[in-house]
Amino acid sequence: MEDVGARRGLPQPSRVKDKRPAPRQITAEQIVRDARSQQEEIAKPPVSKIADREELAEYQLKKRREFEDLVRRMRWSPGVWTKYAKFEESQQDFERARSVWERALEVDYRNRSMWLKYAEMEMRNRFVNHARNVWDRAVTLLPMIDQFWYVMRWVETAAMCVEPHTTHVCFAQWNAAIESACGQGGFCM
Repeated sequence: MEDVGARRGLPQPSRVKDKRPAPRQITAEQIVRDARSQQEEIAKPPVSKIADREELAEYQLKKRREFEDLVRRMRWSPGVWTKYAKFEESQQDFERARSVWERALEVDYRNRSMWLKYAEMEMRNRFVNHARNVWDRAVTLLPMIDQFWYVMRWVETAAMCVEPHTTHVCFAQWNAAIESACGQGGFCM
């Protein structure tokens, strides 16, 4: 009778004929050490230094193409949008960074982390009015996310020296949102 595994071309288990211990024993540590010593080093890409504006422009164009391709393929991934916007911020191109954040919010405006990171980018680079506009849009579109209100309150308080009445306007907006969602008493369970 023919073996089924042999018909299919599967390898047959080998039979051990000599079951005596080997004269020289090898430990697992020795095997791993030998494998590592014979392994080739992973080739790291060379560190390139940008010498002039032309090389910088080429580098930026290459990275932007890569990010645009990623965005095209993985439109719903917030991580891709965030990396792209952070790249533009690192290049000190804030208009492009804002454009990337706005495009990301067009894809998914309900993602609270996108709003938070966008406004944090504006605050980190001392664009207080832009940050206030982002927070205002966030609380208008997503009024029941408390985290937006707390941070917006902080931004309004920080900007109070310029326009003191904006803190009162923010508080009035928050009260209106709570009352519309929870009723006249403002108490939600």
